[in-house]
Amino acid sequence: MPFDLLDGQQNLLIDGQRVAPASGRYFDTVNPATEQVVARVAEADAEDVDRAVRSSRAALEGAWGQMRAADRGRLLLKFADAIRGAQDELVELESLDSGKPVSAIRRQDMPAVLDTLAYYAGLADKINGQVIPVRGDALTYTVREPLGVVGAIVPWNFPLMIGMWKIAPALACGCTVVLKPAEITPMTALRLGELALQAGLPPGVLNVVPGFGKVAGAALVDHPDVDKVTFTGSPAVGRQILRGAAGNLKRVTLELGGKSANIIFPDADLDAAVKAAGSGIFFNSGQVCSAGSRILVHEAVYDEVVERLAARAAAIRIGDPRQPGTAMGPLVSEVQMNRVLDYIDVGRQEGASLVTGGGRIGEEGYFVSPTVFANVGHDMRISQEEIFGPVAAVIKFSDDADAIRIANGTRYSLAAGVWSGDMVRVHRFVRKLKAGTVWVNTFGPTDVRLPWGGSRDSGFGREHGDMAIENFTEPKVVWINTGL
Repeated sequence: MPFDLLDGQQNLLIDGQRVAPASGRYFDTVNPATEQVVARVAEADAEDVDRAVRSSRAALEGAWGQMRAADRGRLLLKFADAIRGAQDELVELESLDSGKPVSAIRRQDMPAVLDTLAYYAGLADKINGQVIPVRGDALTYTVREPLGVVGAIVPWNFPLMIGMWKIAPALACGCTVVLKPAEITPMTALRLGELALQAGLPPGVLNVVPGFGKVAGAALVDHPDVDKVTFTGSPAVGRQILRGAAGNLKRVTLELGGKSANIIFPDADLDAAVKAAGSGIFFNSGQVCSAGSRILVHEAVYDEVVERLAARAAAIRIGDPRQPGTAMGPLVSEVQMNRVLDYIDVGRQEGASLVTGGGRIGEEGYFVSPTVFANVGHDMRISQEEIFGPVAAVIKFSDDADAIRIANGTRYSLAAGVWSGDMVRVHRFVRKLKAGTVWVNTFGPTDVRLPWGGSRDSGFGREHGDMAIENFTEPKVVWINTGL
């Protein structure tokens, strides 16, 4: 079932078939590096979402729900094999759709997709309950059952990787999935749905309904036969999802925004710290929920760090994301580019010092130069609000208490980094930082075996590891009277 870009029109994937949208409406997906149309994509509405949910419910109650857990795991491994065989095509699609450099997709996204799928394939037949003896005349135990039909709403910054973060554990638990990719980056989601069928997953187990959040996303959230919504995106949309999910009290997991602090002390390895600080904010053009967008630097080394960071930013190779040597591509859309440029103007107006960058590059494509602001005040908007672009706010601190105050002083709590050779200080900061992940003398690595998430405006719940099993299963207690 080849995925032919030359078709120019991509339909929904429901119940194992490519189907036209009920409304007949299509939208353009655009290459952000060239502003050229990649394809016309079907725009799902509430009727299409209902078809997808009914298909997923039928699969849940039919072939998929009756399948042995070990057999589900074997099919997920075949799914991984199918992805591996199509990875060149997936890398190209991801780059065309999102503007991500092909080198970054090959280095991070594709390995993470395959690792996530393999991990949960192996976990599928190891989702266990417990025997809990409560009295002598009864056998009492628990089992974990699939939660049901899962609505997975995926963002545009890591479409393949975050898509698999949701698909793999849900399928391993025996759930079925209706996947709603971001309308800006729908192509790889559709291809994943085809590859799942190619691997032997029954129709309806993974349906894909591209469309707009206010229509397709809202229909998925509001649908009474969706048992769970897992969402990655903005806090504003996360709040809307919570309100919509109240209709049938469906379960919700939210992975939302971040304004992560990357804290550098004078006794840190400054070479390593500055290198990681640069990649921590400029990787994926800064479009990362855990980006180290606030770089907190002790006053003793502040000027040196600013100078080094600016030099690294200015040296980043920016250009065609499909060229192997490109380190940074465009922002994902014109809307996002203008948002980032507006924040750069805000930084100037608030009195921060623009050290390097600060503007659009060229007239074609949504490229913004890596930008470093110094002399940033903690209360400035560029310090408090998520920009989601290649904009570093470098903030000076005087002592440990000052650093903690600034680091914890936003409404986000997804991640943080600490750079120091003093392990007493490090352990103290690990305890005091409000963050779901704290990196020490590094910044940014994740692994599917470790839980991922935050609190406050960074959302709630955890993805990854065995904690994700709780997201997609329902415990049941069994009490058998033994008559003893």
